[in-house]
Amino acid sequence: MTDDSPVNLTEKEYSIIDMLQSLGLPRTEATAIVCLKDCKELRSLHIELVSGLRQPEVSVAMRPLKDRGWVDERSEKKNKGKGRPVKYYQLTVPFPQIVHILEEEFLKDNNEKIIALKRLRELEIIMQN
Repeated sequence: MTDDSPVNLTEKEYSIIDMLQSLGLPRTEATAIVCLKDCKELRSLHIELVSGLRQPEVSVAMRPLKDRGWVDERSEKKNKGKGRPVKYYQLTVPFPQIVHILEEEFLKDNNEKIIALKRLRELEIIMQN
């Protein structure tokens, strides 16, 4: 996918978005990751056109992804110098590594829940005696 030839997301990409959401990522963030995963760099407008997200949704989605260190943002002034700069985004972490990070977070969260459930059972037994 190149920045100058927007194409719609495929059924496979929508499935990836659904899976990322099931792991706890908001839809807009999951969509942004999928748009960027096979590209070196994309303009914000390209992400809007491909994903169906509105400009504010793209900006909001990028903030936590930048905070996690997964996305880099670059601004470029327009030729005529008027209006807002054009924003370019790229993944700084390969998609398989993002999946690995999400897996670790999911397992840690589930392990904490399992420990809490075991502790609740122990407390219930203690309270019944």
